[in-house]
Amino acid sequence: MSIGTIVGIIGGFALFFWAIFANTDNPAVFLSLSSLAMVGGGAIAGSYMSYQALYVNRAFGALVSQFSASTVTFQSLLADVALMIDWAKVVQTKGVVALEAEIGSDTSDSFLAVGGKFLLSNYRGDDLRNLLETANDSSYQRNTVQVTVLKKMGSLSPAYGMIGTLVGLVIMLGNMGGDPASLGAGMAVAMLTTLYGVIFAQMVFNPAAVKLEQKEQMIRFRNTLLIEGFLMLADQKPGREIQDKLNSYLAPKAWFDIAED
Repeated sequence: MSIGTIVGIIGGFALFFWAIFANTDNPAVFLSLSSLAMVGGGAIAGSYMSYQALYVNRAFGALVSQFSASTVTFQSLLADVALMIDWAKVVQTKGVVALEAEIGSDTSDSFLAVGGKFLLSNYRGDDLRNLLETANDSSYQRNTVQVTVLKKMGSLSPAYGMIGTLVGLVIMLGNMGGDPASLGAGMAVAMLTTLYGVIFAQMVFNPAAVKLEQKEQMIRFRNTLLIEGFLMLADQKPGREIQDKLNSYLAPKAWFDIAED
């Protein structure tokens, strides 16, 4: 689980509810199902109108996935460097073809599988680099469509909040000649839809979009590291040289050391 995400969400909503309960004896006035439906439903409807349903559905999945920790960590990057060095030993002793068994049994990782397939297909040099970089960029672009969808939801929420405000004002003005007590319903809709729109945008959709984009950037960086490893495997470079090359992508505190392995 992503502890930071959980703490951030709980802390943000806790401050919001604390402000309500600390300053009113009737917190129920902040609850309006019609305002909630107008903002949430409007943002969802606008997203389905703007994007293919497949990507909107994936965006909802991304809202849930933000609670899971990133798969890319300093430890996982060191494990990738160690794996490349181990494979370099196999290549130098048995040749590139011998990696087929290693790749087939050691990992179910999608990018490692793709890189291994291209490597075993005897691609070398610029051809191998172009294939791997295209695979990396394409994966990043596909997975960040959900980021765009979530950002769209974040921009639509305040917009529908403003629509709700106008609706509430129309209701209020329509009751101006009648019972003054009926003005409260229109005013509540006007204010609460704006409030809900800001909450949905700044506490749900936009933070989720930033979190997802950061995760995908970390995966793209990790794949870039692997690309360099595959290129050096294709050239049958020794493990020490692979270590130094891949370490150049990492912070000095996270460098891999063959001697300590």
